[in-house]
Amino acid sequence: MFMKYAHHFHAYQPGDIVYTLDGDGSGPIEYEERKSPVTIKIREEDVRGENWTRAMLYSYEHISEVLSRMKGISIDIEPFTFLMLLRYHKEAFEEAVGLLKKFDAVPTTPFHPIVPHLDGFEQRILARVSFDFYAPLTGGREVLGYWLPEAVITRESASIVEASTEKKLVFLLDERQLLYDFPQAKHSCNRYGNAFVFGREWHISDAFAFNTLDVSGLISATLSYRDDYKENLGVPYLVFTASDLESLLGNPRQLDRFTSWMEGLERKGVGRVSAMDFVAKKLSGEFKRLEGECSFGIGVKDYSSWSDYFDLSLDGKTSDSRWLGYRRADGKVFAREVNGRKVSQLWKVAFTRLFEELNRIIRLGVLKGLEKLGIEGPSREGFLVRYARVFFRDYYEYFGVDASLDYVLESANGEREALKLGRVYYLMLLANHSCPRFWENLDTRVAFGNVSTITKALIELINYFDGDELQSLFINAYLRVLNFENLYHVWNLSAMPSLEGWETSWKAWEEALSPEVPNSGYNVVTRAGLYVGKMDLRGELRGLTEPYNLEWAVADTGHIPGEAHGQWENNEWCEHRA
Repeated sequence: MFMKYAHHFHAYQPGDIVYTLDGDGSGPIEYEERKSPVTIKIREEDVRGENWTRAMLYSYEHISEVLSRMKGISIDIEPFTFLMLLRYHKEAFEEAVGLLKKFDAVPTTPFHPIVPHLDGFEQRILARVSFDFYAPLTGGREVLGYWLPEAVITRESASIVEASTEKKLVFLLDERQLLYDFPQAKHSCNRYGNAFVFGREWHISDAFAFNTLDVSGLISATLSYRDDYKENLGVPYLVFTASDLESLLGNPRQLDRFTSWMEGLERKGVGRVSAMDFVAKKLSGEFKRLEGECSFGIGVKDYSSWSDYFDLSLDGKTSDSRWLGYRRADGKVFAREVNGRKVSQLWKVAFTRLFEELNRIIRLGVLKGLEKLGIEGPSREGFLVRYARVFFRDYYEYFGVDASLDYVLESANGEREALKLGRVYYLMLLANHSCPRFWENLDTRVAFGNVSTITKALIELINYFDGDELQSLFINAYLRVLNFENLYHVWNLSAMPSLEGWETSWKAWEEALSPEVPNSGYNVVTRAGLYVGKMDLRGELRGLTEPYNLEWAVADTGHIPGEAHGQWENNEWCEHRA
């Protein structure tokens, strides 16, 4: 059989940061973690962690043991996730390194933002850092995969990534993002700009991740994509699937299920190669090509993704509506069901806009600060790229890569003061995890973490620019965080169209923001801003929090519905045992 098969695993954990400790920028950040114990079951073993992130990271050793026997697999691990793995579970980190060197290690954007939602400046920084970070793992490979978080892509964002490497790239996407001009392009080697592109078969991918097909069903579903035209011509073609690495932990039997699926395909004569190896073999001539294959240009829908609310689609393709709170096709705000009740997603509109403003303000402060230090033009961007070797120092030093301050400051004229600004910039990047807007309820541990981290960046700029006319800009930005509820009026959100007619009402907004913990009356954005402010603001600046009840400034949050299968010590809410 000329059918080939590949599976990609995407690994990402946002961390459980509740507070970032002070630092001068010369070393990696230290932080206080959430203490909300939880246990997950893998096979017959209970894996416990002091928070969700720790439990998931501890589980990676079980995953490594199974995947080490596989082939035709590619894996990306988001850099901050990888760093946490090194810090908390070095043995599992080393096993993951072994896996990535054996399989296709796929670079991915650090901090897991929705890349096209970021300014082009941040996109360039993060693209360059992604390849620098993955350099010890990709070796001499000429064809690399690339994983954009949630696979959200635009032609502009793809071009920025392409321009950041000399390697040939394969963007790993979802078939619902691709615009085929003719049937034979499917499962073939197709161009996208100067790169290549593959879309996963989402029906099979989801059937595995959500356990809707047994092993024989998965094998049959895969074989149903047999292409008799290509089989008769002797032309290899690739059926590609992808899922989160955590899909291997969806139930105690999931690891064994995946192994049986892969072994079943091999017994049916289906060869296993990664998507990148498939493209490389097509380019080298080892795999026979259709006439023009690898030269075919294929369209990709801008702002499409692999995990949007497909039921809201108007064109049979995905979008980024899940992270916007409104349907991109017509601008209508919608609601989703959470624990049996409908919740307006209008909060995502405000959350997105708030972070766009805060990112812009923090970038301005960092670049102005560097300019005052005499660091201008390309040197500013160069320094911010190199600062990754401070932020991820433990990782780089593990591989013997130069992470010295001399190296980092070479682009900053040796100005050590620049390190404080580099730290602030990376705190801002760290605060742009995509996951708060992935879930339907606002009051979650991941939303708290994002707001806490970006608040820390703002307060550090307030202190850095003490006595400077710019300071008021950062103070007002901090007040924006505390005043999140009233942004409904400031931004006139009630004027937005809605799908059912009620989603943009004040009542819908209030209900979406209502706290899910018994010990606070504040929404999670205000709560996180106050939690950091009450510890970090000094002198007259403490007056910024005086109108608020600081006893309500707690780190407790609601639970994420997708983590309900964990055995939480506190099932009622995601606590923080300070």
